[in-house]
Amino acid sequence: MTGLVLLLIYAALFLGSYFAVHFIRSLGGKAPRPAGGKTIAFGDESAVRPDRAASVLSVLVIFLIWGAFTGSKWVPFHVPAPFVGETAFSYSARDSAGRSGTARVAIRVHEVGADIDPPGVSGGGAFVQDDAAVVGAWRSVLIRVADNDPGAASPGFRIVTVDDKFIEPGETVRVTDGRVTLTLRGSLSFAPAKGLQMEPVWMPSPEAVAQRFVEIVSGGYQNATLWQHIGWSLLRVFAGFLLGSLIGIPLGYAMGLSGWVRGWFDPIVEFMRPVPPLALIPLVIIWFGIWETGKIVLLFLAALWIMTIAARAGVSGVNISKVHAAYSLGASRRQVLAHVIVPNSLPEIFTGARVAMGVCWSTVVAAELVAAQKGVGMMIIAASKFQLTDIVIMGIILIGIVGYGIDMAMRMAERLTVPWKGRA
Repeated sequence: MTGLVLLLIYAALFLGSYFAVHFIRSLGGKAPRPAGGKTIAFGDESAVRPDRAASVLSVLVIFLIWGAFTGSKWVPFHVPAPFVGETAFSYSARDSAGRSGTARVAIRVHEVGADIDPPGVSGGGAFVQDDAAVVGAWRSVLIRVADNDPGAASPGFRIVTVDDKFIEPGETVRVTDGRVTLTLRGSLSFAPAKGLQMEPVWMPSPEAVAQRFVEIVSGGYQNATLWQHIGWSLLRVFAGFLLGSLIGIPLGYAMGLSGWVRGWFDPIVEFMRPVPPLALIPLVIIWFGIWETGKIVLLFLAALWIMTIAARAGVSGVNISKVHAAYSLGASRRQVLAHVIVPNSLPEIFTGARVAMGVCWSTVVAAELVAAQKGVGMMIIAASKFQLTDIVIMGIILIGIVGYGIDMAMRMAERLTVPWKGRA
């Protein structure tokens, strides 16, 4: 239910933001300019560039939804919260002799983790007695009426109604501020209304994550500073990516230039390409152990096949007329490779490098699953064992931010190194 509501809210905010921004722009007579001064034609991908207003609103919407569904004090509105406070319901019971009675159950619902005394009980009769219980929000409490009701020892004793609604064993009825289920053993299970907000153990609020970030920045986590965790993860990723590139790019060039090499390695590359790096963890541990060598080898394998295919595709995409023109001018094979094939294949290689780096950065969490002493992945895994969801979310955000930064850096390097990309 919560997931469906969240999806509908996100879709509504997406459409609302789109129409609102375009309406405001129409009032000012401004419209987004096409990339490169082109006239936008539907289907021309090169004429489409990201709308920065949409990017800002996208991040803002995600933050607002996160805060609204976690009760954050940083956002001005929230979805319905779980019930916390005093509530009560009544039940009636009878036995086979026809005796009956009605009692009241007082419930005190408190925030999770609080130590609260149950409400006082003062009423009841000779057949059933009032009862009381305490329960945390998002939890349920079992009320054993047989422990309190004098008539529970009578033959045929059973509960027949809850808040004047008939109920059978195994059924659930709605009451004020929650639900009551009659168990097969004749006890009552009360679950307070959960609302739509998420429990902190499943999704902490933004301020809880920010507070945990400040704590780890100042005091570290698992005997290492936050920057040491990030540094070790980056070191493993760059080592694996560099090794994969040093082997994958020459192999891809060889496969693109030699039929024998392509025929020899093509089955291996195409077989290994769809195998996820996570599936190789058991073999990597067996062959290379659980320390740094095994982690770097796993990341090397994650990058190797991507870089090989990127280099092979780069060679295949070289305009053959450029090769013929070089040969007609008297160029040798080495000169054709150095001045025609390599420059024209660099855009494909950079694209593959961005993909490979992303795969390596996402795989480092699994690589640090085994016997890692430092690393962002190790920090996430260690926190998950103790249900420290705020640290897990913080680690995920860090991985996303660092990964985005790496991609931006590689895009910049591509613009500086391959300025002729997209030109004839």
